[in-house]
Amino acid sequence: MRKRAIERQRLSRRRISGWIWFLFILFAVTGLLLVALRRYQLEKWEHSPPDVNASKTTTLHQDFNLTEELLSSTSFTRQLVDQITLAKAFLVISKEQHNFKFAWDLSTQIRNSQRLLSRAAVEGRPISQNEAQPMIHLLSQLIYKAQDMHYDLATTITTLKAHSQALEHRVDAAIVQTAAFGRLAAYALPKYVHCVAVKLTELWFINPTLQKLEKEQSNSPRLTDNSLYHFCLFSDNVLAAAAVVNSTIFNADHPQQIVFHIITDPVNWRAMKAWFMGSSLRGAMVEVLSTGELVLDHQKSLKPVQHCDTEPVLDHLRFYIPEIFPSLEKIVFLEDDVVVQKDLTALFSLELHGHVNGAVETCFETFHRYHQYLNFSSPLISSKFDPETCGWAFGVNVFDLVLWRKANLTAKYKYWLGQNEDHTLWTGGILPLGLLTFYGSTETLDRRWHVLGLGFDPDIDDRLIESAAVIHFNGNMKPWLGSAITRYRALWVQYVNRTRLGSHGCSPNW
Repeated sequence: MRKRAIERQRLSRRRISGWIWFLFILFAVTGLLLVALRRYQLEKWEHSPPDVNASKTTTLHQDFNLTEELLSSTSFTRQLVDQITLAKAFLVISKEQHNFKFAWDLSTQIRNSQRLLSRAAVEGRPISQNEAQPMIHLLSQLIYKAQDMHYDLATTITTLKAHSQALEHRVDAAIVQTAAFGRLAAYALPKYVHCVAVKLTELWFINPTLQKLEKEQSNSPRLTDNSLYHFCLFSDNVLAAAAVVNSTIFNADHPQQIVFHIITDPVNWRAMKAWFMGSSLRGAMVEVLSTGELVLDHQKSLKPVQHCDTEPVLDHLRFYIPEIFPSLEKIVFLEDDVVVQKDLTALFSLELHGHVNGAVETCFETFHRYHQYLNFSSPLISSKFDPETCGWAFGVNVFDLVLWRKANLTAKYKYWLGQNEDHTLWTGGILPLGLLTFYGSTETLDRRWHVLGLGFDPDIDDRLIESAAVIHFNGNMKPWLGSAITRYRALWVQYVNRTRLGSHGCSPNW
């Protein structure tokens, strides 16, 4: 019995394998037939004559000009675009009046019409009458319905004007906010600058030699010797001040005749002293003063400034230079975001023709004139100043301190500062105050003494930069920030002692 069962199993297996082979052969034959049929169809298509209508359509598409369609008063494209524009205006009004059902109908038809326009533009063909007529008819019905709802032209214009004014206000607010954030970023100091200030302050306390050198220097007669060349700057940035001093001294023909007066805040005072006491100055002298040391009769005038977030007190102290240095007769003021490239001692022999301030003008054609900085709608401004007067720049300024004291320009500065307590005469920045204070008392210097824009303009001519005695990184892209314009950064970096930074463990990522 077992032998018969085994034979039955073998027979069944042979039958199954036979069916498998049969199916495999059937599928193979079917596949070959399909391949042959496909090849036959392809050969037939390749040898078929071209479609005349298709070529005509292609020619029409090639001749299609969308701009001409939009400008043509007879094209359906132009009619559809005009209808969409009017429908969008009514859509705004319907939303304002909370008619959301009608707004939905309008937006639906607008989207359908825009799809038709997009499809025609992609295919490169004009819209036919059969395509456009239903869309135009539906939009026309909705527009007539809007007019029945008293969405008249006057209402539309008034509403759209209000929207336009609201958008303008938002844009103006965004511009002001962007400028404020930009100034905040420019005033902020990177981590490595904070690091070096902390390390230098620590060095000042643990190194009595530095304190002894500073005490001896504070009594030097060179600080008040008017036969020497006196420069001043106001800064709370150690490395920025170092770049200004180093570049000035390095490019001077007689550095031993140079005296620098640096005014800083109490926080960075010791760091500044430690840096310059330990620097090689090629015979030049650097005096560092703290605002806490200054004995000036300016407490009342600086009171509103102390509550101002946009202009630091150090910026306003430039208007007290004759009081800070009562023994000096002439001084060159430099800002801490400049780099000196040539000998500046020639500035002291320039003839100012009885003016207090020597500066480079910045107006070219209609740019940077007084009307761009001051509010001439105020009678207080319009009655005293010419709006077309050319503006000038702080950054490199020659000040005749004798004439300054005689004209009492610091009192003039105080007057204008007090008049602008409500910020209606000008908004932001220290330059408008300078334009008011030195109005009629500014001598124009040659443009090559002071080239501006390296903090915002990436396309300054290289020849102009090379010819400049001083280059100014005015703007928000300061050379010590990560946002600096890479093309100009090396001009500043070369005057920063990177080896010394590394010794303090404060190397920047340049």
